[in-house]
Amino acid sequence: MLEVTVTQIRPGNYVNMERGIYEIVEYQHVKPGKGGAFVRLKMKHVENGSVLEKTLDGDASVSQVEVMEESSQFLFRAGDTCTFMKLQTFDQIELPITALGKQAGFLKADLEVKLVECEGRTLGIKFPNAVDLKVMETPPGVKGDTVTRGTKPATLETGFVVQVPLFINAGETIRLDTRTGDYVSRV
Repeated sequence: MLEVTVTQIRPGNYVNMERGIYEIVEYQHVKPGKGGAFVRLKMKHVENGSVLEKTLDGDASVSQVEVMEESSQFLFRAGDTCTFMKLQTFDQIELPITALGKQAGFLKADLEVKLVECEGRTLGIKFPNAVDLKVMETPPGVKGDTVTRGTKPATLETGFVVQVPLFINAGETIRLDTRTGDYVSRV
């Protein structure tokens, strides 16, 4: 771990705070006209996904953690456990489904992800920004419903339910943003 001032960290860095290792999601440096500068951080716990918002003085120090990201492939899900294979060494890593949070709904066979590791311990998964999934079931769109930008629920091949535009039909493949879970486009 490397001790740095809070002004040196940026989104995507990892820090060790009081309750574990966090990934910096948002960073805002504020310099008011009166008083000293401060930094607002929005951080996500890498193991349980909880979000922590913290405000620190501009001269405060934090412990920055060096992590490695290793390319891996999702193999299968067995009960509450997901199995991934490291593409370099072919080692298999098992993670509880709870460690993935809402993003577990994007897991399909052969999806390439990055395993985030620190000191030989797997902390979590980084998904690609977008994934393509097939729509298995959705109610048909009714003619005339396209006047407004309406949406309808669609069940995907992974069992995940997402809101899609009315013109999407069962059997089509759509692209989803893994950070927000929103529909992006038809593929």
